[in-house]
Amino acid sequence: MAGKWDRSMGVLSHLRIIEIGSSAATAYCARLFADFGADVQKVEPPAGDPIRSSAPLTPRGQSAWFAFLNFNKSSIIIDPAGPDAIAKLTSLIEDCDILVDGRKVDPADCPPIDVVTIRQRRPELIHLEAIWFGEGPYEQFAATDSTVRALAGLIKLVGSLEGPPLHAPDFQSGILAGLWGFIASAASAVARLHGEPGRSWSVSIFESNLTPTEYLMFDAFARGDVMGRIGVNRFWPNFPVGIYETKKGWLGVSTVTPKQWWEFCEMLGLSELRDHLDLTSNEGRLQHMDQIDRQFIPRLKTRTAQEWFAEGLKRKLPVVPVPKVPELLQDAEKMASGAIVRVRLGEEEGKTVGSMQRLTLTPPLQGGDVPAVGGQQPFAGMRANEPSIPLTSPGGTDACRLPLQGIRVVDFSMGWAGPLCTRTLADLGADVIKIEAIQYPDWWRGVDRPPRYLEDRMYERAPCFCIMNRNKRGMTLDLKQPEGLGIAKRLLAQADIAVGNYSVDVLPKLGLGYDVLRALNPRLVMMSMSAFGSYSVHRDCRAYGSTLEQGSGLPGVVGGAGGLPVMSHIAFGDPVGGLNGCAAVLVALIHARKTGEGQFIDLAQVECMMPFLAPWITVHSIDGMPPRRYGNRHPQHVPHGCFRCAGEDSWIIVAATDAGMWQRLATIIGKPDWAKDPSLNSPEARRAIEDDIERSIEAWTLARDPDQAMLELQSVRVAAGVARLPIDLLKDPHLSSREFLQEVNRAFVGLHPQPSMPIRENATPYPIRTAAPTLGQHNAEILSGLLGLSETEIEQLATDHIIGTSMLSEAELPHPEHTAN
Repeated sequence: MAGKWDRSMGVLSHLRIIEIGSSAATAYCARLFADFGADVQKVEPPAGDPIRSSAPLTPRGQSAWFAFLNFNKSSIIIDPAGPDAIAKLTSLIEDCDILVDGRKVDPADCPPIDVVTIRQRRPELIHLEAIWFGEGPYEQFAATDSTVRALAGLIKLVGSLEGPPLHAPDFQSGILAGLWGFIASAASAVARLHGEPGRSWSVSIFESNLTPTEYLMFDAFARGDVMGRIGVNRFWPNFPVGIYETKKGWLGVSTVTPKQWWEFCEMLGLSELRDHLDLTSNEGRLQHMDQIDRQFIPRLKTRTAQEWFAEGLKRKLPVVPVPKVPELLQDAEKMASGAIVRVRLGEEEGKTVGSMQRLTLTPPLQGGDVPAVGGQQPFAGMRANEPSIPLTSPGGTDACRLPLQGIRVVDFSMGWAGPLCTRTLADLGADVIKIEAIQYPDWWRGVDRPPRYLEDRMYERAPCFCIMNRNKRGMTLDLKQPEGLGIAKRLLAQADIAVGNYSVDVLPKLGLGYDVLRALNPRLVMMSMSAFGSYSVHRDCRAYGSTLEQGSGLPGVVGGAGGLPVMSHIAFGDPVGGLNGCAAVLVALIHARKTGEGQFIDLAQVECMMPFLAPWITVHSIDGMPPRRYGNRHPQHVPHGCFRCAGEDSWIIVAATDAGMWQRLATIIGKPDWAKDPSLNSPEARRAIEDDIERSIEAWTLARDPDQAMLELQSVRVAAGVARLPIDLLKDPHLSSREFLQEVNRAFVGLHPQPSMPIRENATPYPIRTAAPTLGQHNAEILSGLLGLSETEIEQLATDHIIGTSMLSEAELPHPEHTAN
C-alpha cells in the first residue's frame, strides 16, 4: 500500500499538486499525477469534497467513485470562514508546481483566491481549470455527466430502435476531461524542464466528450445524414459489431472486413450466409440485420464464450468474451498488471482500477489509501530531488511557442487510437513523422484496392484519416526491405518518442523491437499500444475499438436489470486508448528529460476502458453483491432519464441533482405540490414515486421540441441536454461560438472542418497548422533535410518502391499485409 512504496521510483515525485474545488475531471487529473508519485494535496472544506457522498456507496457508506478518484492523495482542510483561509490557501498554491482547479464546476466552499496575481509572482506555476462548457451559449447551463454526453452525441445512437436511447452510468465525462487536463498539465511540465514558464489552461468537459464523437461527426460531414439508432449493440456503419449470448457467457463480436465476415460464418457453419453476395459488404449486412441474427443467435448458443474465443483466435477474428465484474476481480492477469489494485477506505479494504499508463521502467503506484478529510499520506511533503541533468533554457520564452516544440515523434500507428495519441502530441507542437508504406498505408485510408479507387486516389479523400493525422509530416517506407528498415532506424536514433499500435510482435519481427532501439537511442520512449498488452494471454486476439469495450466489462454495467450487456459506441476503446497513450508518453518523456533515460511502455488498450466501471468494481469487491444496473436511472439523482420530445426520434436527458433543482423542475412541469412537499426533498423519497415523476416529465417534454425543452429547463437551472446526433454537432451554436471547428484546406478534399483540442490557453483554440499529409508528401523533405540523403539516393529509393507517393495495387504487392490493432 502507499506507506510501503519507494517514492524514489516516482517519475513525478518532484512535483507538488494543489487541487481545489470539486469535479471528477480535476480529481482524475490530479489522481494521474499521484499515480506517479506527485505529492497531491486536495483542499477540502470541513464537510469534505461533495463527491465523498456520491453513489454507489460501500457497506460503510463511503463513495466508491471518490475512492477511485482520490487514492494516494492527501487532504487539507481549509474552513472558508476562518480568518486566515485566503492567506493559507494562497501560501499553499505559491509553494506548488501545478494548481488543478475545479471551482467552475463546483467551488466546494473554496476560499476566493487571485490566481492571476499568484502566477505573476510565480510565473513557473502551471494552472489547469475545468469548465463544463466555457464561454458561449451553454456557458451558464446546469450540467451532469449524462446531459453533457447527450449534447456530445454519445447517447442518441445507443439502444433500441423505438427508444429511449440508453446511456451508461455517470462515470465517463470526468475521466475523458481528466485525461485531457493531465495531457495539458504534463505537456507544460515538459516545457518547464526546458526553462519555460508555466502555462494556464482550461479544459472543457463538453468538448472533451467530443473526442469519441469526432470520427462519427466527420463521417457524417462526408456522407451526410446517414446515421441513426439501429438497435441495442448495433452501430452504423459495421455489422455485426455487438454482443451475443452463448451457452455460457457473452461474446463480443466485431466483423468488419469481407475476410472476417467469411471466417465468422465459416466458424459458425453458416455457409449460406458466408456465400451470400449481398452480405459481403457492411452495407449489405446492415440491410439484413434481423435475418442474420436469427441464424447467428441459436448457433452461438451451442458453445461457450471461451470456446468461441479459442476458435476465433485460430481464425484471427476479433471476438472476445465479455467479462462480468466478479470475473474481472478474479482475473490474476489484471491484478498482476496493475489494472486492478487494492485500495483502503478507512476501515474497509477493497479493489479499484489502477493506472493504465504502464511504464515498465518507472511503473505507477500499485494501489493505496483514500484520505480521510484532513488526512495526510505518509509520504506527503517528501519531494524528490530536482532533475539530475541540468537543462538549459531555449533562449528566452516565446508566447507563440508550443509546449512540445522540439520533441520528435516517429509514428508507426494506424487507424484511430495511435494516430489520436500522436495527433495530440503534434497539436501540442511535437514534430510527428508518420510512417506508412505504399504497399500498406494507414488502413483508415481504405483497405480495398479496386482499380478505380487507386486511379482516382480515393485513399486521399478519407475524412477519418484527415482528422487524425493533421499537423504531422508524412513519409513512406517499406520496413520489410533493408533500406527502409535502415532509414527508420536512423530516424529513431534522433527521435524522442516512437509509437506503434500494430499487434505486439510486428515491430520486433521487423527488427524494431525496443531492445534494438534502446541500443541505438538510450533516451527513446517507445510505446506499444496493443489491444491486450505484450504479456496477456489474449495478446494474439485481433481487436477493434469495439472489441476493447466488449473485453473491458463495461457493457455489463450498462442497461437495465436482467438485460443483455450494452455497448455504448461503435469503437469506444480507440479514442480512450489514444488519450491514455498520450498521457503515458508524456510521463515517460518527463523522466527521459530529467535523466536521459528512455523506456518501454506496454499500453493495453482494453485496460484503458476499465476506469469507467471502477465504482462497481470497488463496491462488489467489498460487499460481494452483483452490481446493480440502473438503465437510464441513476444511483443518486432522482429523477434522471431520457425523455421523448415532440418530433421524430427527439429526446432529452433531464436530471435533478439536489433538492433545489428538484423543486424548480417540479414547478416548471406543473407539479407545484411536489415542489412544496418537504418529504420529497430527498432522492430516496422521490425514488418511491419515480415512475410517476418520469411520466409527468415526459408529458411536459412531449409538448416541446428538444431544444425548446432544454432552454426552458435551463432557464430555471435544471440540468438538461438534448440527445444530439453526431451530424448535429457540425452546426452546434456553442461549438461555433468557441471556434471549436476549424476550416482546413487539403489536396483532394478541399475545405473541411477539423475539431480543436478541448484544452486551450486562451479564448481561442490552438490553430491547426497543416492538413493531414498526402501519401509520402514529405519524403524528400525528411530524407534530405533530416538524414542528408542526396537527390540521386532518394530517386533510387522511389525506383525500388522503398518510398513512393502512390498506393500500390494488389497485383504489385510483394508480401503479406502487416496486421494492426
